[in-house]
Order: sequence, then structure tokens, then C-alpha cells
Amino acid sequence: MPDMLVRLYDLPAGAETAMPEAEGVQIRRAMAPDKFRVVEWVREHTGPSAAGECDVCFSHPAVSCFIATRGCQIVGYACYDATAPDFFGPTKVLESEQGKGIGRALLLRSLAAMRAEGYGYAVIGGVGPQAFYEKCVGAILIPDSTPGIYRDFLGGMGR
Repeated sequence: MPDMLVRLYDLPAGAETAMPEAEGVQIRRAMAPDKFRVVEWVREHTGPSAAGECDVCFSHPAVSCFIATRGCQIVGYACYDATAPDFFGPTKVLESEQGKGIGRALLLRSLAAMRAEGYGYAVIGGVGPQAFYEKCVGAILIPDSTPGIYRDFLGGMGR
């Protein structure tokens, strides 16, 4: 899967406060007390490699993981600065919650946080839904970026 590039200075207006259309879903930056629940949720719904990436996000002064919740239930997450600085991902929204703007809101909030931290561009590593990223933030493919940064890790390209 190739990487994509996003111009953070061209994010849609309101990216830093983006909220989903889904009723009752909140987006917020994860906090240290959330760590074990979030990392375990990521392990269960995405896999051990993504859980490892998510775990790293809790070591940053500002946790680099946003979560989508309905009440006390996690329905999605998005990480950045996990495997490498300036990289967005991993991310996941429960299949039952897809199509409700949750993934878009997680993406926009994460990218806006990256912009606020001084990045001009972000790399979306090993993308799955290419059309989603093109539509939401005008991301473009980075030529010859497969397998990219993920080539040498134990889990292979499947995160």
C-alpha cells in the first residue's frame, strides 16, 4: 500500500473542531488514564502492530491519539507521530459506525493538531482507502512509496 501526502496548510476550515454527523459521538484527544483501554481496543479491532503504534502515542507530552466515543464506548481512533514523526495513522472506525463522518472528523482533528505542532505536510502511511483521503483532505499519492517505512517490521505490511 502506498503512502499519501497532505498539505496541512490547506486543511478545510474548522478542522481543529471537526465533529461527526453521528448522534452522540464525541471526538477528543485521548488522555493518560485512557491508555490501557484505548490500546487494548486498538489491539482487538486493528491488531497488535497498530496497538504498538498507538501505545507510543501516549508517551508524547500531548497524546497523539484522538478517540471517538459514544458515552464510555470507543467507536474509533486515529493516531499520528506513532511509527515516525509527521506520519498519520493508524486509524479505525467500527464498521457499524462507518459512513457517519467519524473517520473524517478523526482525520481532520489529527491533521489540525499536526499543523498546530508546526508541520507543513503530513504523510499518511500505507493507506487503505485512497479515495477517502483524496476527498477529505486532497491527499496525493507519493510515487514509489510501497512498502515505505513499514518494510522491515515484524508484522509485514498488514499492520
